[in-house]
Amino acid sequence: MKYDFTLYLVTDRTLISTQTLPEAVEQAILGGCTMVQLREKSCGSLDFYQQAVEVKVVTDRYHIPLIINDRIDIALAVKAAGVHLGQNDLPAARAREIMPQEMLLGVSVTTVQEARQAQADGADYIGVGAMFPTGTKTDAGLVPMDELNESVKTWNCPSS
Repeated sequence: MKYDFTLYLVTDRTLISTQTLPEAVEQAILGGCTMVQLREKSCGSLDFYQQAVEVKVVTDRYHIPLIINDRIDIALAVKAAGVHLGQNDLPAARAREIMPQEMLLGVSVTTVQEARQAQADGADYIGVGAMFPTGTKTDAGLVPMDELNESVKTWNCPSS
């Protein structure tokens, strides 16, 4: 299956201007969003699962892939299109072993070495950054543009 990464939304309930997260996701999709990552850093498993179920109703309605941040168990439970892992999450190689082959596996990287490792571990795509200062991820250091360019050059996968 081909995926369109043109406009990849990463959710943050603290920044939405709608009443609910599913409403915000729907507005983003109507505005051109092509993929949605549900990112919940400060809620329990049940709340995360319930949010995922509600958001997946919306993404399914519009045939937009839903990616679950950090939590392979939630991704599997809601039959999401994939999971996105950071460097401090379950190792990508282990995730690839236990998830269905058709599920997307994304990995956050900040160095060329991490990008190479993500590819070796079976990642389908990488997220490089942060490229610019952000208030949504205060622990993220900035990745220099040359590191981004080198990571892109080393990434050897079929185009999506």
